[in-house]
Parts: sequence; C-alpha cells; structure tokens
Amino acid sequence: MTIVHKYGNIHKNADGLNKWELPNTPEKTSHVPENAEPQIPIEVINITKLGTEFSEEVRESYNYLDDIWRISYDNGRFHLLVGILYHMSKHTCIMVLHSIMLIDTISIECHDTIYYGNLSEERKMERIKTCAWWKCWRKDFIRYCHSCDRCQKANKATGKRFGFIIHIQKPSTPWEVVHMDWVAALPPGCERSYNECIVIVDRYRKTPIFLPCPKYFTAMDTAL
Repeated sequence: MTIVHKYGNIHKNADGLNKWELPNTPEKTSHVPENAEPQIPIEVINITKLGTEFSEEVRESYNYLDDIWRISYDNGRFHLLVGILYHMSKHTCIMVLHSIMLIDTISIECHDTIYYGNLSEERKMERIKTCAWWKCWRKDFIRYCHSCDRCQKANKATGKRFGFIIHIQKPSTPWEVVHMDWVAALPPGCERSYNECIVIVDRYRKTPIFLPCPKYFTAMDTAL
C-alpha cells in the first residue's frame, strides 16, 4: 500500500501531514514496497469453520452465477481464509454464510449480546451489513427482531412518522421567491438609532438587501 498525498489549501493550523508529502523511502519506518500484496482488513466475528464441501459447491456453482457475482469472482474478491469464505469490496470485507446455524449465531451476536445493546432495527441491520451476508438476510433479520419481546416493548415508535419532504420549486423570474430574516442585537446607528436589520434575499439571483429598522417593528410595520 502506498500513501499518496493530495495537496489542499495551506493554512497555519494544519499539521505536517496536510502541508508536505511524506516520502515512501526504505529508511522510513512506514515504508511499504511497491510490489507488496495488500492486506485484507477483516473486522468480523470468527464463529466457526465452513466445511470443505461448501467451498467445492461454490466453485462448481460458478457457472450459474449472475454477471455481478461472476465479475467479483474473476476480480479475486472472494477469499477463503481459515475455512471461512469472505467477499471483499472496496471498503469492507464480509462473510458469506449458508448454514442456518451460522446465520442464527450472527443474528444473536448482533442483537442479543451486551456489546451492541438492544438498539433499533435499522442500527442492527447496519451492523450485520458490515460483517456478514446471506440470501434474504434482510427478511430473516427483520423476522428475528420481530420475534424479540424486548424489541417490541422498548423500540416501538409511539409518535407519528415524519412526513414526506416537499420539494420547493425553483423560481423562474427575479423576486418571485424571497427569503427574509432579522439580525438583532446590533449597536444603535444612524439618526434614528436603528438596532436591527432586515435581510431580504432573492432566491433567483441570490441578491441580498439590507434594511435597517428599530427593534419595536411589528409584522405590520415590516409588511408596510
């Protein structure tokens, strides 16, 4: 692995890594040869070993794979380490499971243990997504969460769901849509001792207008 420095904006508070590129030379303790094989970062739960018959079944079923899995196989993204089959993507390395016993063990480890807590269903699924995969894993894990009595009592939503996001249509002419806000607590200025400012921004041209006003202005005074 080679660390490539990407130049950015120079500022005084930046550390040395943001200012100068570190040379990858042999005398450095962090030197990595150019032809070194990259190590696979594995951060998963080593539950048990897969049988050799399963590995042979994976090799035989290569001809029946879809194009996306065939490309991953040709690119060497599948690795068999310590008897466990892993699929390596750009940033993650997850286990590929097939046994019901292994699937149940993963579900228990990511749901029932004290290390992860009894969190929401979405957060538990994010945890499983980063460590394991099997066919229909979302449906299986949702079914497992619905079978948990504690989840049904503690993680049940009691309020209304959030509404849909309403898209604000872009204006087609200037001053068709404006934004307005007040800037308060200003020092008094001018002859009338204005201490606030109305900021009006045209959404079409992003043009601001600043209007001084006194603090006692009401909504009627602003409209007039």
